[in-house]
Amino acid sequence: MKITTIIENSLGDKNELYNEHGLSFFIETPKCNILFDTGKTGDFIENTKDLHVDLNKVDYLVLSHAHYDHCGGVRRFLDTFNVHPEMYISEKFFVNSDKYHYSDGNQKLDFTSSDSEYRYIGIDFDESFIRDKKIDINYVNNDMVKLSDNVYVFTNFEKKYDFEISNPNMKIKQGEEYIIDPFDDEIVLAVDTKKGLLVLLGCSHPGILNIVDTIAKRTGKNIYGVIGGTHLVEANEQRISKTIECLKEMNINIIGVSHCTGENATKMFEQNCENFFVNCTGTVLEV
Repeated sequence: MKITTIIENSLGDKNELYNEHGLSFFIETPKCNILFDTGKTGDFIENTKDLHVDLNKVDYLVLSHAHYDHCGGVRRFLDTFNVHPEMYISEKFFVNSDKYHYSDGNQKLDFTSSDSEYRYIGIDFDESFIRDKKIDINYVNNDMVKLSDNVYVFTNFEKKYDFEISNPNMKIKQGEEYIIDPFDDEIVLAVDTKKGLLVLLGCSHPGILNIVDTIAKRTGKNIYGVIGGTHLVEANEQRISKTIECLKEMNINIIGVSHCTGENATKMFEQNCENFFVNCTGTVLEV
């Protein structure tokens, strides 16, 4: 089994590749190939030749949640390739897709505005676009869905860790009202390996610990590794320290952070976790 990070915020030493604020994985298994998220712009496609990824062979398209930096390449992917993968998204994906971020103008991140205003950070396609491409949509509403023999999709995460609070600036627009986004549309992949479950995270908006703990309880399996976006970019040092402490207590063998982890959290992981690495653009993991 092979997991390739096609695009991510950082490049590492692979300067020939494109990088961007976003995330996209390609998972190759003996039974199927899965494209998990598509980054921000579609530039992940440019990286596939150098990374020996054949997007003509995508069996499943899985989208973690309806944000631009995870779904921004969907249109370009489906317009470029004559493929008809089965699509797996939350049943609330399109319902909760009118997403915004409220900025006070102070924080300078990819999704923030320099002014005090609401900025749209949702998707640029709708259900009819997917249907017109002759793509079958599987709406995930069960807690755990089996994608193939050893790949699972999870949603409806339990909120055990109360310090993993929702970002009040992440909003959904309902009518003329902006409400705090509960991220009920977030789904996560987990791959069953001989060493345990390898959890692939899109952005961890429900909280990385809530996600990992929920998966461990539902499956009764050991969590071997966690890879992807942790959304600690806006967390203070106290929350980051608690997160690292809890992950260490779970005896997770590998922790590869990406995308929305943030410089501060990345440094703290590096200083405190021997099993840590930056899961950057072009990283290939074989399990």
